[in-house]
Amino acid sequence: MVSGDVSIFDTQNSYIRSEGPLVTTLGIENLVVVATEDAVLVTSKERAQDVKTIVTSLKSQGRDEATTHPRVYRPWGYYQTVHNGKRFQVKRGTVNTGVCLSLQLHHHRAEHWIVVNGTANVCKGNEEFVLNENESTYIPTNTIHRLTNPGKVPLNLIEVQSGSYLGEDDIVRYEDDYGREEDT
Repeated sequence: MVSGDVSIFDTQNSYIRSEGPLVTTLGIENLVVVATEDAVLVTSKERAQDVKTIVTSLKSQGRDEATTHPRVYRPWGYYQTVHNGKRFQVKRGTVNTGVCLSLQLHHHRAEHWIVVNGTANVCKGNEEFVLNENESTYIPTNTIHRLTNPGKVPLNLIEVQSGSYLGEDDIVRYEDDYGREEDT
């Protein structure tokens, strides 16, 4: 059985799945191959039930792949970390139609928002304005802000975070349509 972006040649009695990159196989039998955006598993069909051994080992090594998925779902849509480094992080986000993120601020990071497609209503401090495709804004540290998608299509944006601390727990929420508190 195959699922996703998969191309097989002379492959017998195997399960091949891709949730991201192209996976090709050649001359294999009785294997399970699963490629996600952050990891690849290759095992014999007979050992596929032993995956929990790998997960336990990864957890003991402190590997994020064992506990988190690259795409993080929220009530308003989702985001995915594209790249991170020391003092910066790049995320791709999709905000569903007609919803908004919480009114919030960050003590340790600034954010740059770039609209890829869709329309964003932005509240930044005392300003309120609209961003359209290929437009951007900068949210300084300690600035109250909110993003809303008033459009009829999902809003896709790139967010570049920079600062001394980039964790999701650096969120102070003032208003939230979903009843969340800090860091969710």
